[in-house]
Amino acid sequence: MTDQSKIPLPGEGNPAGQSLFERAEGAFGGFQGFQPAPVPAELAAPANRRVSRRAAETEATVAAPASPSRLREGLGVGQPDDARRPTPAPSRKREGSEAESPAEPIAFTMPRQAIERSRLQRHGMIVPDGAVTTLFEEFRIVKRQVLLAARETRSAGHGAAAQRVLVSSPLPGEGKTFCATNLALAIAAEKDSEVLLVDADFAKPSILSLLGLSGATGLMDALADPAIRVEDCVIPTDVPGLHVLPAGNRTASDSEYLASERTSEVLDRLTQGTPNRIVIFDSPPALAASPAAELAPHVGQALVICRADQTGQSALEDALSLLSTCPDIKLLLNSAHFSPSGRRFGTYYGYGG
Repeated sequence: MTDQSKIPLPGEGNPAGQSLFERAEGAFGGFQGFQPAPVPAELAAPANRRVSRRAAETEATVAAPASPSRLREGLGVGQPDDARRPTPAPSRKREGSEAESPAEPIAFTMPRQAIERSRLQRHGMIVPDGAVTTLFEEFRIVKRQVLLAARETRSAGHGAAAQRVLVSSPLPGEGKTFCATNLALAIAAEKDSEVLLVDADFAKPSILSLLGLSGATGLMDALADPAIRVEDCVIPTDVPGLHVLPAGNRTASDSEYLASERTSEVLDRLTQGTPNRIVIFDSPPALAASPAAELAPHVGQALVICRADQTGQSALEDALSLLSTCPDIKLLLNSAHFSPSGRRFGTYYGYGG
């Protein structure tokens, strides 16, 4: 059983009648021998103290006053007027000033050609200067999204790539040339924009025959031969704001030419000095040929055409994977006849097609 007796206090049951501190003082001879360490009257300055530049100059001036002759020199006394004036600091040319200055637009030298309106009408496409149709209304919606994305991408500092749009599809027969051409015709109707339609389907070019144009050299020729200027291959048309660049002569190294460093130089010339120009590439199907994947890193956005009741999910996923180097990919459903909302473009104008 534990002892529950009261703890003795000083003087109660303590033979010495002293507290613990009193007994310690007696054992060590008192605390008189313990003194605080001497404190210097002036503390040394820290070794890492930062001295401001102005304070350092002031100290230097006080420590070494200028001689009268130097004072006269500083005040310009007895010197010519030109010597009294402060010498301006040499101007330093800001880096990149030349790149920031607007470049001169590159002129297209080919003669203007007329587009066959009757051919467009037979293929069920937008006819320039024609009536407002259901198709035109639909591509008005599409082009507005494309132009808005182009402006936002250019404002974000992505340069000329913001003005380039790639139109492709997973497989053949899904309408990528139909959509690329109609999109170009719709943008050409803009008041503040112009468009350059590029036939980048080098294996099966069809833009020239669809529009009723004739041409020989084109984009691939400019990529393969440095002596050929790409602007000399562009065909101006009689549709205001619409230009066409043919595919050119096919080679055995189409993909390799597109992957070369010259591609960026050639494509930059297509929009040099013209920030309001949109370049649309009608490329081959992504799963059928490689040029679509090679062009993807050079464009600001891509439209992948999917045909209703035809394009499979796996094919679409594979195509999107090949085009993933493009920062902005949009899907466009083609040949759709059903709308959950029941909307029919063009009915407001009397065209219910």
